Amino acid sequence: MAEARARDKSRKQAREAERAAAEAAAAKKRSRNRVLIGGAAVVGVAALVGGGYLAYLALTAPDTVTASCVRTDENGNEIVVEDSYCGTGRPGFVGDTASVVVLAGWPQYRYYYGGTTAIGSKPTGGTTVKPKNTEIKTKTGTTVQRGGLGSKIGGGS
Repeated sequence: MAEARARDKSRKQAREAERAAAEAAAAKKRSRNRVLIGGAAVVGVAALVGGGYLAYLALTAPDTVTASCVRTDENGNEIVVEDSYCGTGRPGFVGDTASVVVLAGWPQYRYYYGGTTAIGSKPTGGTTVKPKNTEIKTKTGTTVQRGGLGSKIGGGS
């Protein structure tokens, strides 16, 4: 009889230990799920804020256009040349003023904005008209024009 009571007591303790272990595992699982959900919420909020910031930068940053130097001969043929031929004070550089084109002699150099340009080939897909409110840089990294509002320096008459 004492042996039967000892077995019953042992079984009862084993059941209680299993139940306590199951409750502890369930509590641990609930806690882990809460931590995961909280972490996912933090990551989601951070992604939302970061995405909003990147969208703001994309909307407010000026567009960037690449300027290439082109040589124009007396027949109007344009060939892309090295950037060192273009720039204020360079011989034959006419910039964006069409009235100087006739007076400057040949060859003439000016910037070509955008498009496909490879040295020694004819430029395509761009324009010789300087785009406004854009940042313009040459392939060598020289800034021709800063972009955005208020980038024009000088007064009017």
